[in-house]
Amino acid sequence: MRRLALSASIIVSLGLAGLAVAQTTPGGVRYRWVDASGLPHYSDSLTEDALKYGYDVINSSGMVTVHVQKQLTPAERAAAQKKADEIAAQKRALEEQKSKDLLLLNTYPDEAALKNEQQQVLENLDEQMKTTRVNLHSQDAALTDLLNRAADEERAKKPVPKFLNDQIAAQRNVVANERALLERQKATRDTTVQQQAQELQHFRELKAAEKADRGY
Repeated sequence: MRRLALSASIIVSLGLAGLAVAQTTPGGVRYRWVDASGLPHYSDSLTEDALKYGYDVINSSGMVTVHVQKQLTPAERAAAQKKADEIAAQKRALEEQKSKDLLLLNTYPDEAALKNEQQQVLENLDEQMKTTRVNLHSQDAALTDLLNRAADEERAKKPVPKFLNDQIAAQRNVVANERALLERQKATRDTTVQQQAQELQHFRELKAAEKADRGY
């Protein structure tokens, strides 16, 4: 009995909704919207609620001809735009990653080829650091020579000439810059090693997925 009563209620509700749709204006146009509770409403003219929640334009056949989005506040528009931008950024990032993955697979036929390329990159970085160390040693020696000359003047109870002090200051900057360069190169190499490990693992995962897709 309870189920029958519920069915009867649903039939009555649907009948009323159908009646509301059928009762059109002389021009054959009605408006339908759904409020915050999910209840549908019908009207021969646009109401504040219809504009607030958004509405459908229904023709004499009960078909939706136009759907109008609800009016947004400035804050809602900003939030919607932010969300749309985030979704677009995620989509672009996904497409870019797919392109990078395809390039990685097409560039290196196997793991050995990738490892060989990575090793060459590390060797180039090592060569750069070697050159910097040589330069640092040379510049450090030049600074030591200038400092010894200044010490000789002081031991002779003579004032250190201004030009010599200026040379010492300039040379200290040169040495400091070379040391900073070497530290940056070391940091770059460490970061590269980590990135290469991640790249190699990702390459293995891509190859495994490719093999699974082929089935052999």
